[in-house]
Amino acid sequence: MAQHHNEPKEDNNFYSLYYIAGLLAGLFVGAIVDRGLIYIPIGGVLGLLTAALFISKLVKGRENAK
Repeated sequence: MAQHHNEPKEDNNFYSLYYIAGLLAGLFVGAIVDRGLIYIPIGGVLGLLTAALFISKLVKGRENAK
């Protein structure tokens, strides 16, 4: 009896790119606010939250949409 080896499915999951883009955009906006250095990490956190919201509401479930 031949054994079938299941090839690992390549997952083209680009969610990490959304998180990186959100983080960098938030850090950049926090840096240009010019109110103090505390706004840079706050901007980063808000950028990550925005990326998570974007992924959960707009991206998931549309992988097969063309």
